[in-house]
Amino acid sequence: MIETDALIVGAGPVGLFQVFQLGLLEISAHVVDSLPHPGGQCMELYPDKPIYDIPGTPRTTGRALVTSLLEQIKPFKPSFHLGQEVSTLAQQADGRFLVETSRGTAFITKTIFIAAGVGAFQPRRLKIDGLDVFEHRQLFHHAGDPADFAGKQVLVVGGDAPAIEWAMRVAGTARSVTLLHRRDVLQAPPDVLARFKSLCDAKALSFQVGQVTGIQANGEKLQAARITDVNGETAPLPLDTLFVLQGLSPKLGPVAHWGLDMERKQLQVDTEKFSTSTPGIFAVGDINTYSGKRKLILSGFHEATLAAFGASEIVYPGQKTLLQYTTTSPKLHKLLGVDSPLSDD
Repeated sequence: MIETDALIVGAGPVGLFQVFQLGLLEISAHVVDSLPHPGGQCMELYPDKPIYDIPGTPRTTGRALVTSLLEQIKPFKPSFHLGQEVSTLAQQADGRFLVETSRGTAFITKTIFIAAGVGAFQPRRLKIDGLDVFEHRQLFHHAGDPADFAGKQVLVVGGDAPAIEWAMRVAGTARSVTLLHRRDVLQAPPDVLARFKSLCDAKALSFQVGQVTGIQANGEKLQAARITDVNGETAPLPLDTLFVLQGLSPKLGPVAHWGLDMERKQLQVDTEKFSTSTPGIFAVGDINTYSGKRKLILSGFHEATLAAFGASEIVYPGQKTLLQYTTTSPKLHKLLGVDSPLSDD
């Protein structure tokens, strides 16, 4: 059982900034996310697309923004529990919440912050009988370290930029790489498509149009995928590793059954503390709704700030939470591990 002041559900930009705002108020946090890495939608859907509306940052990318946020929260040493979903929640007699995840991790927490965006992201899977038993051994739904697949025959299923870019990255180490898509039209920026075509022309990897309609296995080893082409002809393609990178599908999941007030699959909150209908449970970012709501990252940052102050009243009952500024507060400088500026003499 892990005891904590705060549990954040969701490690996207708003969830990461929630860690920072809680840290400034000396509230420690654990973070749970269904994805195997922090970053949420930014890392999965548009890691390298430009973002222009982050205050004070004329241009950034999803990847760069997440990297900056992770650097910003380092002083507060949050604990991440990735690749798992919150499955159950029960309020205890003392007001705290007992939370368990799909991997059996259990928390007892004073406050909960739901920063799950549009829901927990689930990979779009191939509906092939017997395939799922190879997951995490030969079947993967997220890119990893290309070095782990050196000398292997790799099949990548997908037709957008993440699948294409991963196929190109792993081509440098794998024995062979095939990108499979159901159509002959790929969706990616022109420069990505140009590099992909160049590698195909150089025989560094290959592109095939068709769909996986079956598998061949020998006991616990996946040996080949059966590929059906546009003419309806089926043939086996030998492989050691199968990556299915067909995008993600958000699902609200167990949050829908926690008894919180909802409107169109979004959590209703107040605009003072961004508390849900259950005191102690807050919702920030795209998962919440209120009059005038705008689904913007910067709006989520604002919500996380006020939610942190709301949580402080629960974590430190009876204590007045003072508003301090990172520009002038020696206390905040100490928490952040930075030197206080010298006074002018």
